[in-house]
Amino acid sequence: MSARNPAFRLVPVLALLVAAGCDQPPPPPGPTGSSGHSSTTAPAPSAPWFEECAEARGIRFRLESGHVDRHLMPEIMCGGVALFDMDGDADLDAYLVNAGGVDKPPADKPPNRLFRNDGKGFFEDVTEGSGAAAPGFGNGVACGDYDNDGDVDLYISNLGPDVLLRNDGTGKFTDVSAAAGVGDPGWGASAAFLDFDRDGDLDLFVTNYLEWSSRTEIECFNNLGTADYCLPKNYETPGRSTLYRNEGGGRFKDVSASSGVDSVRGTGLGVVTADFNGDGWPDVYVANDGMPNRLWTGSAEGHFVEEALRRGAAVDGDGVPKAGMGISLDDVDDDGDPDLLVGNLRGESDSLYRNDGKFFSDGTARAGLGAASRPFTRFGMGWRDFDNDGWLDLYIANGRVSQVDAAAQGDPYAEPNLLFAGLSGGRFAEVQPRGGTAAPVALTSRGAAFGDVDNDGGIDILVVNRDGPASLFRNIFDSRGHWLRLRVVEHGRDALGARVEVVLGERRVTRQVTAAGSYLSSSDPRIQVGLGAKTGADSVVVHWVDGARESFGARTADRTWQLVRGEGSTAP
Repeated sequence: MSARNPAFRLVPVLALLVAAGCDQPPPPPGPTGSSGHSSTTAPAPSAPWFEECAEARGIRFRLESGHVDRHLMPEIMCGGVALFDMDGDADLDAYLVNAGGVDKPPADKPPNRLFRNDGKGFFEDVTEGSGAAAPGFGNGVACGDYDNDGDVDLYISNLGPDVLLRNDGTGKFTDVSAAAGVGDPGWGASAAFLDFDRDGDLDLFVTNYLEWSSRTEIECFNNLGTADYCLPKNYETPGRSTLYRNEGGGRFKDVSASSGVDSVRGTGLGVVTADFNGDGWPDVYVANDGMPNRLWTGSAEGHFVEEALRRGAAVDGDGVPKAGMGISLDDVDDDGDPDLLVGNLRGESDSLYRNDGKFFSDGTARAGLGAASRPFTRFGMGWRDFDNDGWLDLYIANGRVSQVDAAAQGDPYAEPNLLFAGLSGGRFAEVQPRGGTAAPVALTSRGAAFGDVDNDGGIDILVVNRDGPASLFRNIFDSRGHWLRLRVVEHGRDALGARVEVVLGERRVTRQVTAAGSYLSSSDPRIQVGLGAKTGADSVVVHWVDGARESFGARTADRTWQLVRGEGSTAP
């Protein structure tokens, strides 16, 4: 692809500002899990971890980009998905966002699709009559109960006005975008519900990618000399993020200007929220495509300050901004604070930012994710413990944004996905067979959502593929360890933003209650901790968003526990 303007380039001195020191020493190795590989060595090539079964399980969906002849930028970027409990029956239903042509009227676009889970991991398309179709050029989806009525609502980010769908708890949805005041008209990408002012209801953060129009689309060429999709820097029109404060009564107020989050433009694609600096106020991290990433640190005054560069999470260890797209957060090194992983473009490694509570350092190479990730373009991703051995594994959904092989047959943007086994000390090793399936699945993958769709204790993955069928990767790892699943609840809803400590002997595991992340997607907010051979946790402590702490005591393995605020005991 052409690169007409080297916009957003940083001077080399930035490398000095982000050199926050070496990675922290790894924690002592924990117990060997029951999954067949030790906590310090990579698994040998073995039986598959997943089987692809979307069609067999009833998820029949094809993401239509709408590409015909012109290479219109939104066609290569779309593809969000959600796993969420739409009807309160404790199993995960699915929502898949469609696109279908930039310039087509909404009535001619393919609808988004809603699938109900029967509780055993088989799905039925219930879109018709549900109110959830919401046709438009869709990009992503965020899940959260914004009105605290106990039902999970959907926010769909579009190329054009976004849509808020209120859930009545029976699988019926109503478009309340106008009444709620949240129909952002830009090129919406990822979004996240969070309680940034700690008042008990969920606010909404929306990333916007570019200011773009098909009327002013430009022509770009790839390295093969053929027409292809442009890089974002060719447009020189990065978007602005939007922050909506929940006013109650079903209304939101746009506080992007007063909060400061629209003061710096960016090509935002991925977003996650957590208290990254430990001051008790939710922060927001945005992965930017070809620009420095942003870390918006919150405060009691409701104002956000952009501190990614100062804290070492804007660029890589060499001071270079990358093509940030997918994103995941979790505490991979057991030091009690959330780390970050950002997926980047082919030719660039992923960026693993290790958090020491005040500053981040680039720990990508040390984690084993440097050379292994570089040959691919990474979008949907997530840290999850797929084998329940106690260490977070990593799944990455890949798909190119430009053609690289003149002789390629079929989809020229297709790539196989990647699976990494987690080792002690926050290290990773790629699993073979590639992607964890018997035969590699090579499609143009975008969004990925994570959750146990068949309630068997193994976390599954739902992936959307551009101009191809969706993939449901069912976890079939044959020797998974024990597990503990926690649904953390306050105000009658999932306590997004809360932090949970699970004590396992001498080890203390910290996990975030979060749904947003990956790429344009939303995952099950319930926390699952792999226990290996252990049959329970010694204690569980919840840190609520407003700073209160509750202890819920010991919990036995291989079941889901609901932790409701006020039902534990006060913790120091």
